[in-house]
Amino acid sequence: MRKARSYHIVVILLTIFFSTSSYAQTSQQKALEAKRAKLQKEIREMNRLLSAEKQEKGNVLEQMDALDRKINVRQELIRVTNQQSNLLNRQINANVRSIGKLREDLELLKDDYAQLIKKSYQNKTQNNRLMFLLSADNFFQAFKRLQYMKQYTKHRKQQGESIEAKTEELSTLNKDLVEQRKIKDQLLVENRRAKNDLSKEIGSQQDLLKTIKQNESKYTQAIDKKKKESRRIDREIEKLIRSAIASSNKKSGSSNTTSFALTPEAKLIANNFSSNKGKLIWPVEKGIKSQGFGVYADKVYPGIKHQNNGVSITTDKGGQARAIFEGEVITIFTNKMGVKGVYLRHGNYISMYYNLSKIYVQKGDKVAVKEALGEIYTNRFSGATTLKFYLYQDTKRLNPEQWIYRL
Repeated sequence: MRKARSYHIVVILLTIFFSTSSYAQTSQQKALEAKRAKLQKEIREMNRLLSAEKQEKGNVLEQMDALDRKINVRQELIRVTNQQSNLLNRQINANVRSIGKLREDLELLKDDYAQLIKKSYQNKTQNNRLMFLLSADNFFQAFKRLQYMKQYTKHRKQQGESIEAKTEELSTLNKDLVEQRKIKDQLLVENRRAKNDLSKEIGSQQDLLKTIKQNESKYTQAIDKKKKESRRIDREIEKLIRSAIASSNKKSGSSNTTSFALTPEAKLIANNFSSNKGKLIWPVEKGIKSQGFGVYADKVYPGIKHQNNGVSITTDKGGQARAIFEGEVITIFTNKMGVKGVYLRHGNYISMYYNLSKIYVQKGDKVAVKEALGEIYTNRFSGATTLKFYLYQDTKRLNPEQWIYRL
């Protein structure tokens, strides 16, 4: 009985260990599945929104950007799927070991139970039990024998229940194992498909590179034009921000042109804005980040560097820019090409929405979070609908990726 009790303690400890390990692996598997689903959605959005293979032949910059993004996301998807597959392998191996251990446990329990049944059979008659009690030397010994008989009966019942529970557990683990192997096979099929798609996209990119290098002068002209346009937009933004600061401060008697003089109300808004860093909503209802903040290498000539002082977000045709936080419209402008922009003030923070074809608000309007500000311009050559989004604290340029949730 002492040996059996020690054995049961070991079984309980092993069960707790495997249960904890299984829970951790399940949580990790769910996290990987969520990440894989997000990447798959992003690829679908890219294919639907960017459609690089259908764009005009002359628009090589946007074709290269689109292909490069799709390749990077596809590679990340393959990496995450491999992680899932490896985790499933570990879970399958753990289940195989658990099944082997459960079978051993079951055999031991059955042997133990067989011995109990054998002893029970040998002492099964009521007379034998009665004689066992009556043959006691005294009342105390008889009482102890009665207690032993009760414990023995209870132990036999528990053994039977343990066998039933272990059998059920073994059956469940076997079913889980079959299901896990099906999921693993499905992941392997998806990975092969993703690798094939990746090979095609890399092939398309290489073909495009050949085309570009055959017409290098046209490509470098496009780069120069893009850089000039970017610098011009930056100058316009900084000029308009300084003008807005000067206009606001003039009312309060300050001549400062680099930072807002804040009223108590404006300080409260600024503090609320600042406390939401990393949690602010996207400036579009749905879309993908097509170019991040900061310096990035050219896709064709990596030695050439580009600077993006905001972020570019591609969305559906007819998509609308929306306020990321409550604020006030301080400036609306239109450039020489007819492209529009809206500036919102949030205390001493400014969010700027550029590349709009229509404006829904007016200067001085108070807007709520998620309120539509205007329709985003769709490029008639590329078909791309891209919002240029910028964020400032006074005249200090901020990285929107650090402020917008999962941008």
